[in-house]
Amino acid sequence: MNTGLRITTFAAALAATFGAAYGVGQGVGPVVADSPPKHGDEHGRPTPDQPEGGGHARHDAPPAGGLQITDGGYTLDLETPRVTAGKSADLRFTVRDAAGRALTAYQREHDKELHLIVASRDLVTYRHLHPTRAADGTWSTPVDLPRAGGYRVFADFTPAKQNAGNLTLGADLAASGPYEARPLPPASPTARVDGYEVRLSGAPHPGEASELKLRVSRDGKPVTDLQPYLGAYGHLVALRSGDLAYLHVHPNGEPGDGTTRPGPDISFTATAPSSGSYRLFLDFKHEGKVRTAAFTVRAGGAAAASPTPQGHAEDGHGH
Repeated sequence: MNTGLRITTFAAALAATFGAAYGVGQGVGPVVADSPPKHGDEHGRPTPDQPEGGGHARHDAPPAGGLQITDGGYTLDLETPRVTAGKSADLRFTVRDAAGRALTAYQREHDKELHLIVASRDLVTYRHLHPTRAADGTWSTPVDLPRAGGYRVFADFTPAKQNAGNLTLGADLAASGPYEARPLPPASPTARVDGYEVRLSGAPHPGEASELKLRVSRDGKPVTDLQPYLGAYGHLVALRSGDLAYLHVHPNGEPGDGTTRPGPDISFTATAPSSGSYRLFLDFKHEGKVRTAAFTVRAGGAAAASPTPQGHAEDGHGH
């Protein structure tokens, strides 16, 4: 696609620019899990999707969310389906029940009622946002997306009702402006952001739990005084390349439990729902500021590592 091509409508941005990837995000029907995930498990629901690379989700794979706009009787009503790249906009949405009523009661998880993730279809731009809910159930947050193209909005929440499970609903968002496609960043065990270096050990495996350990250092010295952010020393979000299946993985241990240290290592247990390439986004807080380190990894087969360390997610702040 030529750089000068402008994306002027929501349909053009998604249909012409991203074709089949958009169709996957919209074409999967709701599937309800039997029970909510436990702490430390990935959030979401299982879907019969096909990941990047042509692999198939395994029957024993963990749930993957974000592929459906409706699940478990709830629908993500995105009132702002398009914005202009490079300009701040007010992103507004509502979660509605099966009767169309706005959901106004949520369980608090990691200090928030709802976590909002916005990621570009090429997984280069990433935002972890915490919108404000009005009394009528409408959520809103400012967002400034640097590049034109297709984005996916993920609402991660748990309704405040008995036996309610966690849900991750997804909807498409378009940013208009001159579009230039970018490839998935190459795999590398190291990411650098704002003078910090984060090194990843381990990789996710399809249908099998494995440890992912991330070590944070600065100026060659380990950082041993990480600060709690949303009740933890780190938060990890994984998105599968191709359909953007969503995994929200929490760390092993938490501040104040008597065993978890504030760095330099942050440990996670993760299980990939299928083989394929994934983009990992780690949020960590130090000296009062939250930063995001991003990695590309491969589940179910070796991937060539780039000798050049990856950078942070493009303009990935805005927590």
